[in-house]
Amino acid sequence: MSDLESRFQEAVEKVRNAPEDGGFKPSNDYKLKMYALYRQATDGDVQGKKPGMLNPIARYKWQAWADMKGKSSEEAMQEYIAEVDKVEAEYG
Repeated sequence: MSDLESRFQEAVEKVRNAPEDGGFKPSNDYKLKMYALYRQATDGDVQGKKPGMLNPIARYKWQAWADMKGKSSEEAMQEYIAEVDKVEAEYG
C-alpha cells in the first residue's frame, strides 16, 4: 500500500468515526462531494445507468460521482484527504 493510499484510508476512517455532535454540520452538497471523491478514488469513473426520477437520492449521488469522470484515483484521494484535513483544522 502506498503512502497516499494509507493516508486516504486514515482519512476515510476519520470520516466514518466522526462524532455526530462534533460541531461540523456538512451540507448535502458537501456530503455529495465527499461521496463522489470516495467513489472515484475507490471505483474509478461512474458505472451503470443514471437512476430514475423516482429515486432522487441515488440520482444525486450518481450525478456527483459522474461529475468526477476522468479524475484519477490518486487525484480523488488527494482531494478527499485535503477536505478532511481542512475540516479537522477548523473543527479540531
